Amino acid sequence: MMRTNLAALALVFLVGCTSTPYTPKPDDPEFAPVIPSLSEQELEPSGSIFQDNYANSLYSDIKAHRVGDIITVDLAESTRAQKQATTNQSKDSSVNLNAPSLGGVPTTVAGYPLSASLSSDNEFDGQANTNQSNSLQGSITVSVARVLANGNLMVQGEKWIMLNTGEEYVRISGIIRPQDIGSDNRIASNRVANARIYYGGTGDFANTQSRGWLAKFFNSEWMPF
Repeated sequence: MMRTNLAALALVFLVGCTSTPYTPKPDDPEFAPVIPSLSEQELEPSGSIFQDNYANSLYSDIKAHRVGDIITVDLAESTRAQKQATTNQSKDSSVNLNAPSLGGVPTTVAGYPLSASLSSDNEFDGQANTNQSNSLQGSITVSVARVLANGNLMVQGEKWIMLNTGEEYVRISGIIRPQDIGSDNRIASNRVANARIYYGGTGDFANTQSRGWLAKFFNSEWMPF
C-alpha cells in the first residue's frame, strides 16, 4: 500500500512539472494598443503661428510617428528548412589472457587452464531527415507603443477573428524605422526588427490538434523509458 501511494505521489509530481496549457485571450497587455495621454497644451509665445510641437497641418508628414498612431503591417512570411544527417559508428575490441605457467607448465584448476578472453562489438547507425516549410500571408494594423531616442518606433497589436468553430488570432510586436514606412502608412513584416509574430486559434478545431496532458507527459523529457 505504501509503495502504491508513493508511486501515485511521484506520478502527480511529475505531471505537475509539465507545462500547463496556455490559452490566449484578447486584449493581452503585451499587444494592447497604447492610448496617448491627454495633456494641456502649453502656450509658447514664439511670435509665430507655426508651432513645432503641434504641427499637423496639410504640409506635415502623415506617416505614423507618435505614440498611438497606427500602421498597417503586411504579413509576407515564408520559411523553409531542410536538414539531413547520417551517423555511423563501430568499435571492436578483444582481450586475451593466457594461463600463467610454473616451470614451463601451464597452471590449471581441476584440470582447466587459467586462461580467459574478452571481446566486445559496438555499432551505431543513425539517420535523420527533416523538411519543414511555413507561410503566412495577410495584414494587421498595429499601434505605436513607444518612440525610441533614435526615432525608431516600437509597435504592437493583435487581430481576432470569430469563427463558428472558435477564434483565430494574429499578434505582432517589434521595432520599425520611420524611413521604411510607405506613403500609404504600410510596412512589410520583413522590415520589422525583433519581430514576434504569433498565429493560432482557440476552440474545438484547435483542441483537436493538441495532445492531452498524459500524452504530453509520455513524450516529455520526464518519461524515463
